[in-house]
Amino acid sequence: MKRIYLMICLLLLVVSFQILPAQETTDQPGVLKLPPEEYLPPMHLDDPALEEVLRKINGVDPYEVPDLELKRDKTYARTAEDVEPYSGVVPFKEHFLEQMPYTGPGRAIPEPEQVDTVKLGFIGPIMSTVSVATGGKSHEEPLGIQMLKGARLAIEQANARGGYKDRSIPFELVVTNDNGLWGASGNEIVTMAYKDNVWAILGTIDGANSHIAIRVALKAEIPMMNTGDTDPTFIETNIPWVFRCISDDRQMGYLLVDYLYRKMGYKRVGLIRASNRYGRFGVREVKDGSRRLGQPIALEMAYTLGTDDFGLQLDRLVQADVEAIVHWGNGGDAARILNQMRARGMDQPFFASDRAVSEEFVQIAGKNAEGVMCPYPWDPERTDAKLDYFRQAFRDRFGVEPDTYATHGYDGMNMLIWATQVAGLNRAKIRDVLAYRTKPWPGVSGDIYLTAAMDDVGEVSMARFENGKWSFYTREDLEVPQGFIPARDRISREATGDLE
Repeated sequence: MKRIYLMICLLLLVVSFQILPAQETTDQPGVLKLPPEEYLPPMHLDDPALEEVLRKINGVDPYEVPDLELKRDKTYARTAEDVEPYSGVVPFKEHFLEQMPYTGPGRAIPEPEQVDTVKLGFIGPIMSTVSVATGGKSHEEPLGIQMLKGARLAIEQANARGGYKDRSIPFELVVTNDNGLWGASGNEIVTMAYKDNVWAILGTIDGANSHIAIRVALKAEIPMMNTGDTDPTFIETNIPWVFRCISDDRQMGYLLVDYLYRKMGYKRVGLIRASNRYGRFGVREVKDGSRRLGQPIALEMAYTLGTDDFGLQLDRLVQADVEAIVHWGNGGDAARILNQMRARGMDQPFFASDRAVSEEFVQIAGKNAEGVMCPYPWDPERTDAKLDYFRQAFRDRFGVEPDTYATHGYDGMNMLIWATQVAGLNRAKIRDVLAYRTKPWPGVSGDIYLTAAMDDVGEVSMARFENGKWSFYTREDLEVPQGFIPARDRISREATGDLE
């Protein structure tokens, strides 16, 4: 009996040893140093236009819907005229140009008198799992851990500044793992919404899981801020509770297409991508934009996650006689594909998605990394004191440099904290102040302006690995031409009379 007991104890120690490193990386003790107040995100009503919004939402009874003016955009996602879908016809209805209102109840629910902490949720890939949804063994933990660190820093800074309003109630981050199972992701949202009683949720990264999570958030009626899923279709679900503060693959795809064809004049471009949702939807705008500019993709090849031999895909790309190759997938896969290309004498210019802008890619690719270019959702080299102070605070707290997931996680959590401070402890009102904010959010990743579809439409950049490091360039820096973006009201134009 004693032997069995000792064996059980030993097994528990082994399991704990295997789990603890992943947990420790999300909450390493460090020094929290607050930047000067002027470089910290606002925690008060900084948008005068919201005063009228607050007056209206605070003045309704449980059976009324406030009369709020909806946002309207003239174009969707800054789409140039010559890459616009169905540009030759006037559709019966155009989506995503007019804000989706929330007409349900909830605004009249009073703020609870007694709360020990103000809970905000986090869901992201922070512990290793295996599932069909992620194509086998999970692979996004390094991204999720960075995103969690950014969110945690925002919470800690808010508490150091006094916590929730003048009640001195601390914010609490409720953390859960996105384990790559669709049903489980939905269950986590339900738990946070109804058991943990969080007021809003930040997450996640995997596109398939994000889609499931936001549909559950719709039913639970809880605001959800996404900071890591760049799938263009994420925001096109028209769910009024969903926001995203990172530029998506549509924006990055447009920049890449303009560079490939308008600037470089390539005629035959090949695609190689991961066979998951990130790869499949990530290349969609590149494919569509190429076709609409009269240069359809010569060949698209997919590969299974976890494979090490890309010989079949590269053989086909050689046979297609492509001039340039675009990869969409994780940074490690991009590096291995590039190395195998160069080993067989393929010297085509190599472009990759923003996930290749990583230490993993550089370490695996080695000298082959020189000259690789990737569209990127923001410009991390711009001159900005807020960004400089954030980087220093992040290094002091966690001992590592923040990446794009940490940066946008920090911005997204600060937007939720701000909305909670301004609206109070009411989920519908938190949603409202985020949805009707008119001023761009002063993020460390740059000014974040949410469109009518509640998506960040900020400028993206192009990263190029040169002289042993990544350098970042704007469209203007690279003199990349852009198609004409007409200033027109596409909402109120007349629909076509011939629907046959």
